[in-house]
Amino acid sequence: MAGLGFLVWILFFDKYSLINQYEDRKVLFGLKKEKQYYQDEIKNTSNDLKDLKNDKTLERFAREKYLMKKENEEIWLVIPDTSKNS
Repeated sequence: MAGLGFLVWILFFDKYSLINQYEDRKVLFGLKKEKQYYQDEIKNTSNDLKDLKNDKTLERFAREKYLMKKENEEIWLVIPDTSKNS
């Protein structure tokens, strides 16, 4: 009986119980996915930074991302209609 009680205690009520182990593994899996996401973002940002060192690329980036323009230019934004007309 004492052995069975000890086993139940270890499996369900201890600091390192099966439930806690499952929850910790779930958190670990989420953190690994998040780590991979941020590593990919760092690579993308590093590539963008390399590209921005070129003047033409810098100009294109400023025009696309921040809608900057030259003095004698006009900018037209074309926004697609997403409403469904039935």
